[in-house]
Amino acid sequence: MDRIDHNDRMEHLDKHLADELARVARDAVREELREQARGQRRTAALYAASGAVALYAGAALALTVGLVLALGLPDWAAALITAVVLAALAYALRNAARPSASRPAPEGAAVPPMPPVAPRNVPGDVSGSAGAGAPAAPGTGVPTDPAAPHNGPR
Repeated sequence: MDRIDHNDRMEHLDKHLADELARVARDAVREELREQARGQRRTAALYAASGAVALYAGAALALTVGLVLALGLPDWAAALITAVVLAALAYALRNAARPSASRPAPEGAAVPPMPPVAPRNVPGDVSGSAGAGAPAAPGTGVPTDPAAPHNGPR
């Protein structure tokens, strides 16, 4: 009987020790995450502030360009030229950020090869399966019918 009580107490102590260890580990991880979040909040606030200042600097530069153009042109023409230049700059920046098929992929960027597609309605085709030769829906391996209104998995 004494042996059973001793085993029960040891199990209780083991469980208590495991619970205490888990609590200490959780507290340590929580504190570490708090410290990291505090530093990241400060960094994010500084990036936001620098973005706002850069926006105002860009507006001041655009105003300066417009005022310089207005010295030799009518005001409406100077404003129009400034707007067109800013729109062209925005378009160029957008195209620089967007991947394009005409531009070569940067080193290390893997482009998956296109899978071969079997021709449809070939005479002598004995497969008889619906959707034979249809490309598979991405990530499913299930052929899709291009004429169907929804090509994705359901």
